[in-house]
Amino acid sequence: MVPRIDHLGFGAFHRAHQGVYADILAADHGSDWGYCEVNLIGGEQQIFDLKQQDNLYTVAEMSADAWTARVVGVVKNALHAQVDGLESVLAAMCEPQVAIVSLTITEKGYCHSPATGQLMLDNPMIAADLQNPKQPKTAPGVVVEALARRKTAGLAAFTVMSCDNMPENGHVMRNVVIAYARAVDMELAAWIEQHVTFPSTMVDRIVPAVTQETLDKIEHITGVRDPAGVACEPFRQWVIEDNFVAGRPEWEKAGAELVADVIPFEEMKLRMLNGSHSFLAYLGYLAGYQHINDCMGDENYRLAARALMLQEQAPTLKVKGVDLQRYADLLIERYSNPALRHRTWQIAMDGSQKLPQRMLDSIRWHIVHGSDFALLALGVAGWMRYVGGVDEQGQAIEISDPLLPVIQNAVRSSNEGEERVQALLAIDAIFGRELPEVELFNRQVTQAYLTLLAEGAKATVAKYAAKLK
Repeated sequence: MVPRIDHLGFGAFHRAHQGVYADILAADHGSDWGYCEVNLIGGEQQIFDLKQQDNLYTVAEMSADAWTARVVGVVKNALHAQVDGLESVLAAMCEPQVAIVSLTITEKGYCHSPATGQLMLDNPMIAADLQNPKQPKTAPGVVVEALARRKTAGLAAFTVMSCDNMPENGHVMRNVVIAYARAVDMELAAWIEQHVTFPSTMVDRIVPAVTQETLDKIEHITGVRDPAGVACEPFRQWVIEDNFVAGRPEWEKAGAELVADVIPFEEMKLRMLNGSHSFLAYLGYLAGYQHINDCMGDENYRLAARALMLQEQAPTLKVKGVDLQRYADLLIERYSNPALRHRTWQIAMDGSQKLPQRMLDSIRWHIVHGSDFALLALGVAGWMRYVGGVDEQGQAIEISDPLLPVIQNAVRSSNEGEERVQALLAIDAIFGRELPEVELFNRQVTQAYLTLLAEGAKATVAKYAAKLK
């Protein structure tokens, strides 16, 4: 097996998703497509643990009935830019056989504005890379420097494939790479535009953050302590735009769907699954529900989440040939899996990067079409209440978000209530400039926020759910 794919972002999701597809192809179909795993910033321990066990790791599938485990053996090399050195990473990306560089770096790793999809040239890390483009630290900088070296060496370009949860993730990656390359070298940017493709993908598998309890369970099943192990739900889905310049694995043999246009599938998943996940994360956390399956134990949360999917998200979609009611029912069933214990706090992370595609785009659609978006407005208000930093019991909330200083400034400089809503709506990087000016949107979010303040999340969701019964 040969490391034909270099992957940036050796996190839990990648291990449980793309790694499993590759392992199925190798085990069942003789594929020789292996991975070189790379972490650029953070995750040193993950790479160390992987190396200590010959690049093998365990993926456990958790159902209510039983756990099953497989050992994934498709990783051929593992590197950390700050431990092994950036040169080792760039050298690996310049090996002639490398056909794909894939990424799971979370939305914030793209250094783009979620509201516009464009590279933020004033992002401190991007600005630092542009000062020293031969020694980049960001994913866009590393990809461009690797492509520059391949061009100079006369090597073929590779495909750049985003596997992160963003609408048109391939287009976002292309935008940031080309914009960065133009700031470095216009001739290089033109070469990338001509020779590199950026297929979009839709990825789906619920992978809770790994805990000691998870690792204990994996050890109990396998008899081996595996610090690189990961656990996930049995369900998995991967829809891939079939647009590769240097070949690809036969992912379809492992159950992936190769299509001409991923966008309708992306929107379906981002809005129905991820949008309802965020809705439950903020409103569930505020109500004291630690896990998504705890939310599903509350009939009102269950009813509201399903109505959000079918009444407010499904009408905005362009996907054809999918039974959206069945899809929503399957999502509710997946959320109810008691073995997953997917923390609301984990899903609530990085909300500034997630709200635009998970909720705000749908709200814009409803405003144009004159239709109801009360639950989406409640979801936005739930985020606002959450980032206020104090829960309903008066305890501090540990907020994790790349725009945290901006959010905290809006919170600090405003009084609780309507003034707080206006301060948060004024964050252009999240809401843009036009949406906050829409009186209907402004009014619905404010009304929902004031209800959350006065009555609490549990009673507020119950009030909204009562209108659905």
